[in-house]
Amino acid sequence: MADQVKGLAGKVAVVTGGGSGIGAATAQRLSRDGADVVVVDVDGGAAASVARDLPGRSVAVAADVATEEGVDSYIRAALDAFGRIDLHHLNAGVLGTLAPLPDVSAADFDHVIAVNLRGGFLGLRAAFRCYRNQGTGGAVVVTASISALRGADDQVPYQTSKHGLLGLVHGAAMYGGPRGVRVNAVAPGLVPTGLFASSDDAGRARTLTRRGLTVPMRRVGTPDEIAGVVAFLLGDDAAYVTGEVVSADGGAFIVNTVTRGGGAGAWTPEDLTSERNQPDDAHP
Repeated sequence: MADQVKGLAGKVAVVTGGGSGIGAATAQRLSRDGADVVVVDVDGGAAASVARDLPGRSVAVAADVATEEGVDSYIRAALDAFGRIDLHHLNAGVLGTLAPLPDVSAADFDHVIAVNLRGGFLGLRAAFRCYRNQGTGGAVVVTASISALRGADDQVPYQTSKHGLLGLVHGAAMYGGPRGVRVNAVAPGLVPTGLFASSDDAGRARTLTRRGLTVPMRRVGTPDEIAGVVAFLLGDDAAYVTGEVVSADGGAFIVNTVTRGGGAGAWTPEDLTSERNQPDDAHP
């Protein structure tokens, strides 16, 4: 077992989207590190299942993070159970449609923005209200994405929502700094989770392992690895870190996609090796 992150023991942490994937892994990690955990998910059964398996004290809440009522309900449940909230991992999100831009409906776009971006705003606002009422500081980590830092033509609503989240993180970090509240984001790369199940192209999940061969570490990540980054950002070792976006993507963010040496068009390590030994006409 990894060493415990300093400053988490005895804290109360809310994890949204905690019923599966990165959220479930974060709930488990924070609980192992001594935190009391409030597991929030729109699927109440999934939240309850995760909460039951945690080693420490926990409570499960069924809530829609895209609504004020849903956010209010999980804040109230956390305060009723534990009396305060110290940490927030705002992780809930949906992938949505992968249709080409001309075929994206306004309803599809609005749904993704509501969950990912409006939900992030409502969660941050609630966290700051809670800290103000408590008279305390705290820490918040938002789950962004490699899609918050790059562009693609097949996930326009999703990447728009994730780009917007970075604006929230930066604004909240500026507001929170003088008030003792740190706000950061983690930007996962290719991590197999149930996120694709909410899209109209769930079959793409089967290509994740193959696409993972294109990143410098030559593999996809795991929810536990992302949870480790979240725990660090919420803990005391990150006490002077705020407004940051930490990429956890096996090096995908640094890849230069327009040169052979950067891996352009290469799907396997063998392709990369063979192409790297050839002259690059575009970059003498």
